[in-house]
Amino acid sequence: MLIDIITLFTGSFAGWLSQSMVKRAQAKGEVRINTIQLRDFAIDERGTVDERPFGGGPGMLIRPEPIFNALKSIKGEKKARKILLTARGVRFKQKRAEELCREEHLILVCGHYEGVDERVRKLFDEEISIGDYVLTGGEVAAMAVVETVVRLVPGVLGKDESSKEESFSLFSVGGEKKARLLEYPQYTQPREFRGEKVPEILLSGNHERIKEWRLKKALKARGG
Repeated sequence: MLIDIITLFTGSFAGWLSQSMVKRAQAKGEVRINTIQLRDFAIDERGTVDERPFGGGPGMLIRPEPIFNALKSIKGEKKARKILLTARGVRFKQKRAEELCREEHLILVCGHYEGVDERVRKLFDEEISIGDYVLTGGEVAAMAVVETVVRLVPGVLGKDESSKEESFSLFSVGGEKKARLLEYPQYTQPREFRGEKVPEILLSGNHERIKEWRLKKALKARGG
């Protein structure tokens, strides 16, 4: 999978890209992630990418030309899935991540200021929001989307099963797919910590009963 991220703040991604699961995914060759500086496509030598909105109002908008030119500079842009990260977008959920992980090429554009010129919205296949709150820019949202998608790419995690029974995944018992649930409680050594013991069922070795216990706990966490 190839992921291109267009942003005004490429430095925001430097540390994140060089750590943990995202770093390992790139090292394995399963994913390639590039950051593209939007200001490289500014309209003048001063690096201008924004302008005051017609009709007045607070803040600045990203002009259409830098976004258009940045997109067109990317090889294979026409076949890529193009996503604008914006508060107006559809709420991002695990189901959408599971769909996006099957794409060969994603292009994410981080909004900033008060948004983008309306005329470039038609260049995108979809708009995504990670929640009903205000961020300074789309960089945090881009990281959230990329990390959620990348961990689902086959071969990225040590065991593909790791991504199948996490929170918001389709929880299964006995081969039957269940609802998307929060993850069940988990325990490790020691068997007793400050007077609290690991539930006996988890030490029983009865995997079918353990699965049933986990399902009940996951349902309870969801409020079911």
